[in-house]
This record gives sequence, structure tokens and C-alpha cells, in this order.
Amino acid sequence: MLAKVHVTYKKGVLDPQGKAVHHALSDLGYTEVQQVNVGKYMEIRLEGVSEEEARTRVREMCEKLLANTVIESYQVSLSPAE
Repeated sequence: MLAKVHVTYKKGVLDPQGKAVHHALSDLGYTEVQQVNVGKYMEIRLEGVSEEEARTRVREMCEKLLANTVIESYQVSLSPAE
């Protein structure tokens, strides 16, 4: 299985990197950009587990290590590994 994990700040949490990118884009003339959110993207390959087990295991990984769930949200999608 291939797990794709997106981690972003929760609404209301300051995103200093997103603000910096937004400011830089504005300075470059991209004034139509209203907001930038910066997050993390990870791909995790799992072997020898069912889709249900993979989803459970990846959620555990997110809760324990990959995301700071106090200030970050995460989304997991699974697909067969090639």
C-alpha cells in the first residue's frame, strides 16, 4: 500500500512560513494571491498489511510522530503500491 499524508496547520494557527511565501509572491508581482498555507507531504509504503490495517497504522504514525495534533491536522489517502 502507498499512503499519502498531508499535514497542515489547523485553522486559526499562525503559519509564519505561509506568510513569508505570501509576502514574497506579492513582492514578485503576484498580487492576486490572497493566502498561502504551507504544510508537509509524505509518502509511506507499507507491505504485508490490508487496506484497513494500513489506514490504522498510518493514523497511529500521524498521531504519535508525523503531526503535532494540537496545532496540525492530517489527511491520509491510500492506494495500491506500484
